[in-house]
Amino acid sequence: MMDLKTQIQQIADTIHDEILEIRRHLHQNPELSFQEYNTSKYLKDKLKSWGVEIDKTWVNTGFTVCFDSKNPGPCIGLRADLDALPIFEKTNVPFKSNNDGIMHACGHDVHAACLMGVAKILASNTIEFLGKIVLIFQPGEEKLPGGASLMIEEGLLETYPFDAIIAQHVYPEMEAGKVGFKAGMYMASADEIYLTIHGKGGHAALPHKNIDPIVIASSIIVELQQISSRVAPPTIPTVLSFGKIEGLGATNVIPDIVRIEGTLRTMDESWRSIYHDKIKAISESIASSYGGTCDCDIRKGYPFLINEELLTKKTIEFAHEYLGKEQVENLDLRMTAEDFAYYSQKAATCFYRLGVGNKKRNITQSVHHPEFDVDESAIKHGVGLMAFLAIKHGLK
Repeated sequence: MMDLKTQIQQIADTIHDEILEIRRHLHQNPELSFQEYNTSKYLKDKLKSWGVEIDKTWVNTGFTVCFDSKNPGPCIGLRADLDALPIFEKTNVPFKSNNDGIMHACGHDVHAACLMGVAKILASNTIEFLGKIVLIFQPGEEKLPGGASLMIEEGLLETYPFDAIIAQHVYPEMEAGKVGFKAGMYMASADEIYLTIHGKGGHAALPHKNIDPIVIASSIIVELQQISSRVAPPTIPTVLSFGKIEGLGATNVIPDIVRIEGTLRTMDESWRSIYHDKIKAISESIASSYGGTCDCDIRKGYPFLINEELLTKKTIEFAHEYLGKEQVENLDLRMTAEDFAYYSQKAATCFYRLGVGNKKRNITQSVHHPEFDVDESAIKHGVGLMAFLAIKHGLK
């Protein structure tokens, strides 16, 4: 009798062209966060043509498919996101975006196609498994408050009592054929910081008659950096960066208002809350000391992402078994963010990376870049590995 790995690999080979077609269709027809109506319909229609029923719709454009073995066992969730980014595509692929200013520049088309491949494998009814495998097609990963949080609010975790939720994400820095894992803390929380400093504008040659919001803003930025270096616990990764300063004065004009925008990234929810309070207190205090005021707006984003240690350890072992140890790499902490983190705060999760790069073919651009591309040979590995992981975790 053929072993599980060989069974899955053979089916993944057989369906590769069809899954590739799905990926290319999605790439050519991208839709923004929470607007994935055509994407959702296309995938649902394809699943129905395979005889696969949609179990439930979530947040308008998201949906789940539940494969129930009718045998006792755990409930394993596999998640893919559906949305694209507001980016003008600059690749030369024949299936480049038909929608100007919208592009699958983060690989969500690959994620969705891989999960469709898993559905095709499970729908073949040639592979036995235990428990339930739930495929989560999630909208709105790229936009606050995040589709994951909204699906949780609508009752996803009560509907499916997951023993584990697993997701993969494209990684152009890694060669196609490889995958990467990190147990424990992996990705940061992400908050948006908006500061509006009010002063009193006037002639730049008469600063004593003004309250200079440029100077106030500069002092606030410098002082806030000291929190990361001197107040933050050294064991907690923390980044505070400001990427936009707007003070519409001139060489000889001090403006009335300066606006600053930035981001806070960290990996501890208690410290995150403390940091918010300190940003507000320091900004307001410094502005007041100069005679101005500061309005502080902190928009709380995704929490930090943690990969459950035991689940991730077992997942790595299964990846070794499916791909070979030489194809599995260890990852470092990342201060980028992902709304999959909402699942990780509520359930045992494992979020890993799928290599899609190819240096020989110059496929190296990072995600969110207008020239982002993938080595499509990675899709076959992504399909097979996800199916293998779900089934192996169900056999524990």
